[in-house]
Amino acid sequence: MSNGTLTATEHSEEIQALAEQVMAKIARLFAERAIMPDAVQQQMLTSHVRAMALRSLTGEPLPEVDAELFEDISAESMALAQQVVDLFGNLPKEEAWLLSVHFEVAKENARCAQTR
Repeated sequence: MSNGTLTATEHSEEIQALAEQVMAKIARLFAERAIMPDAVQQQMLTSHVRAMALRSLTGEPLPEVDAELFEDISAESMALAQQVVDLFGNLPKEEAWLLSVHFEVAKENARCAQTR
């Protein structure tokens, strides 16, 4: 989805449209799995997806990320995150690592609700 030459300012509408498209897919994935982020988690996820859209369209690189930081993330959250990253078609696997944290935290909401 990127030719690597766009700037964020010049293409903010495209970034927003891509982010909205991806957030709609995430909403479907969450609904299928009864994952319910709270309002703050939703806002943080939306901000992250918008940044991913920016990187996808502008070619801006992601800073180096240490894989060891994500060892405790469940396979389910990592797989969901990779599905979302694959929607962009041009982002590195490290994006899935970062995105998986949002999914893992949101999944905790359901677990906590079940124990109440």
